[in-house]
Amino acid sequence: MDRYKIYIKETLSRIVEINAESSHDALEEVKRMYRNSEIVLDDGDYDGVDFNVV
Repeated sequence: MDRYKIYIKETLSRIVEINAESSHDALEEVKRMYRNSEIVLDDGDYDGVDFNVV
């Protein structure tokens, strides 16, 4: 019997609305919030799974 490696990729996603002076500022603020665990994705944000033979 052969042995195979299977790559499993689970995706979580969420749309966050934020007030900011520009789209760049909004993006930087959301990145900061994510890094500081103010935004935490969980199983409610599940968006799919992919399986691939590597």
